[in-house]
Amino acid sequence: MSNNKQITGSDQDGLLNRLLNKVEIVGNKLPDPAVMFAGLIVIIWGLSFALSFYTFSSPLPGSTEAVQVNNLLAPDRLANFLSTMVTTFTGFAPLGVVLVAMLGVGVAEQSGFINVAIKLMIDATAKKLLTPVLILVAIISHTAVDAGYVLVIPLGGMIFYAAGRHPLAGIAAAFAGVSGGFSANFIPSAIDPMIMSFTQVAAEMMDETIQLNPLNNWYFTAASSFLVIAVGWWLTDKVIEPRLKNTAIDGDTDNIPKIEAVTPRDRKAFYSAVLTMLAGAIFLVVVSLPEGSALRDADGELASFTAPLMQSIVPLIFLFFWIPGIVHGYVAGVFKESRDVISAMTRSMEGMAYYVVMAFFCALFIKAFGDSNIGIIMSINGANFLKALALPGSVTLIGIIFLVAFINLFVGSASAKWALIAPIFVPMLMQLGYSPDLTQAAYRVGDSASNIITPLLPYFPLVVVYCQRYVKGTGIGTLVSIMLPYSIALLIAWSGFLILYWTVGSMFGIPLGIQANYLYQMAG
Repeated sequence: MSNNKQITGSDQDGLLNRLLNKVEIVGNKLPDPAVMFAGLIVIIWGLSFALSFYTFSSPLPGSTEAVQVNNLLAPDRLANFLSTMVTTFTGFAPLGVVLVAMLGVGVAEQSGFINVAIKLMIDATAKKLLTPVLILVAIISHTAVDAGYVLVIPLGGMIFYAAGRHPLAGIAAAFAGVSGGFSANFIPSAIDPMIMSFTQVAAEMMDETIQLNPLNNWYFTAASSFLVIAVGWWLTDKVIEPRLKNTAIDGDTDNIPKIEAVTPRDRKAFYSAVLTMLAGAIFLVVVSLPEGSALRDADGELASFTAPLMQSIVPLIFLFFWIPGIVHGYVAGVFKESRDVISAMTRSMEGMAYYVVMAFFCALFIKAFGDSNIGIIMSINGANFLKALALPGSVTLIGIIFLVAFINLFVGSASAKWALIAPIFVPMLMQLGYSPDLTQAAYRVGDSASNIITPLLPYFPLVVVYCQRYVKGTGIGTLVSIMLPYSIALLIAWSGFLILYWTVGSMFGIPLGIQANYLYQMAG
């Protein structure tokens, strides 16, 4: 696949555009993403062999035994790599999420349901407000775990394309909201108690009696949503889309979604599908509300990660688009028989073939990188270095944000990173008089800002595929150059916003979240 396409601006382009063009040119000289991940596997094997001879002195938090690099070229580890290759690939979480969700979304798209919905949305929304509305929807999508990656991001391209705007700008805005604004949300989600659980354990190292609320950052993350929308809106309309003006849309016309005029029959089909979707939502609420509902976890919670409801998000996405899509298709006359539905699902999978190939090598690389312990050692040593600097608490918070943003380029899992470094930072800042709630907020800012510029993000190759529907030559460098301004702006603006929120909140009694504090006072 050719990655020779470059986004070029006019001769009057400023320094930023010239810099981003250079980033794109260099990035697009990288191999195809699938080949790149295959090459990275070989590099990790070589590094693991070389570093396995070096003795590291940094132990895991709470342990006296130092972490060492595992030699992946050792016979037993190579044998394990080969024997688990199939399960590593089939167990790659994003693969199942994407394919199952896209089976349902594909039917909704092929039937015309999504196209009619987009057309009606465009008619009801002022063109200049499409960007903030899209980013708002992207932020809210966090409530449904990874739904934003398979739903909102491709819809961003479709919405902008239908409105006569550049589709890559729509994909970028949605990607910035879904992934760059990962820690911003008006609505609590399962990620909140998960992150807090690691903070709680780390805080108990200093204070066994401390109790943290799962929504201890909710007010801050809700307020952060306005920041993400504002930053994303300005960058999309003033920087990204103008830079894309000379980028030709040369994708396969059969694969580019077409938004036709809405006919009376389309409206009837759409409202029938919406009523079907609404009926399904009401049914889901009814079966979820009882205390003994099978969709609750053992403690009766609906929003925990172990709750069957949360574990069923992807199947629910499939059903909530598949069934209404079928209804719309039959009422609109697009589907005549059941074979048409299966054909629609088949066509949706044809567009995922390239992603499946990339996912194969991506899954193997992530396994190799994790098994090597290189990522763990990077995290621990980075945290220890920051601790050794003994900087003031507020400066340390900024240091945490930037360190996490850097580590996030290599270790994508939010929970895995925090599990490693929370036992270092949380007790350290508690000794300086700063609360675990505040330290956790700093971590969440850093964990979000660099998501959108790392090809190691499991969903990054998928976003490249979305872009290639419109611009065939889109490569890693293209997407990184588009998203880099968002990443830098969010990192700087969000860091400053945390300090501002802390300052104003302390003055006027506005907490970070429920039962949250800024300061911590040690007993005795």
